[in-house]
Amino acid sequence: MSSTATPTVEIDPQTVVRKVTRNVIPFVFVLYIVNYIDRANIGYASLQMNKELGLTSQAFGLAAGLFFIGYFLFEVPSNIALAKFGARRWIARILLTWGALATAMGFVHNDFQLITVH
Repeated sequence: MSSTATPTVEIDPQTVVRKVTRNVIPFVFVLYIVNYIDRANIGYASLQMNKELGLTSQAFGLAAGLFFIGYFLFEVPSNIALAKFGARRWIARILLTWGALATAMGFVHNDFQLITVH
């Protein structure tokens, strides 16, 4: 009977924290900024946007509510994709998509476009 010993790898906690700080925190920071801008955007814009786009309070409420319903429905599939593609690639994809949709919000002209983009 031959016994092969598996080498043990020592993980230095300071090295792990340093790598996470250097690689993950910048992505998370940028995502947080985009998230804040996106959430605040619709609230701040609602006063003038409702009048300019001819939105009723119901249409605005529907657009704002669909944002949270979409977030709820896509959270689990997004986490599955995160495991498949890796955190770095998936968070970068989220960042780009989120930024593009937040930018597209500036070009809507009616309630249907607002609901579609948001």
